[in-house]
Amino acid sequence: MNRIEFIRNEEKKYHDFCYENYKLFEEGSWLYKPVKTVMDLLPLFDNKESLNVIDLGCGVGRNSIPIAEAIKNRNGKVVCVDLLDSALNKLKEYSKHYKVEKVIRTEKADIGNYKIKPNEFDYIIAVSALEHVKSEEVFEEVVRQMAEGTKNNSVNCLIVNSEVQEIDLETNEKLDALMEVNLSTEVMINKLSSIYTGWEVLKTDVNLLEYNITRSEKPVLLKTNAITYVVRKSIG
Repeated sequence: MNRIEFIRNEEKKYHDFCYENYKLFEEGSWLYKPVKTVMDLLPLFDNKESLNVIDLGCGVGRNSIPIAEAIKNRNGKVVCVDLLDSALNKLKEYSKHYKVEKVIRTEKADIGNYKIKPNEFDYIIAVSALEHVKSEEVFEEVVRQMAEGTKNNSVNCLIVNSEVQEIDLETNEKLDALMEVNLSTEVMINKLSSIYTGWEVLKTDVNLLEYNITRSEKPVLLKTNAITYVVRKSIG
């Protein structure tokens, strides 16, 4: 098993456990509520009669389902892309529970291989997903496709982890961070800025976040500089 396969296997175990043991929108995990920035951007689309959204690395619908609820009466759709069966199966269940199954379309794919059609979407979101592609080159290609797949005067919202550290909470030992693309914050922001040259930057923030997670049944502290990067494609 190579490093990428090992990381993905560990991530699968972690996410499968979360999706099975924590319910969407219930306190106790990061599934508790949608990302505030993702939801705060929706009023930008109030003048659009129909809204095409894609959520890359959608998980069980933490962001997709609230977006679908907000646009279900506006002839909109939310394309939800994820690699994990556990995520997509739960997403289908939740979409029925929240009565948005007609708005949501699930697609099983590695986002590194997923093809976004040019000029297809009004709103593209990728929350803690892009850093899980196989390489820096794939990362850049996916972000370029996101940019090309965005209609004029429409928005991309990216939340990307950078400078990720993992620390064994029992021994305080620094571990190999299980993140496929783990760049410095500066390099990551520079990559995004170069791809989105000419776009209007609506928001750029860096927040130091810490999470307690489990790796191989051991408690681990994950530290990250989480970059929030929101840009709008200018007409022209």
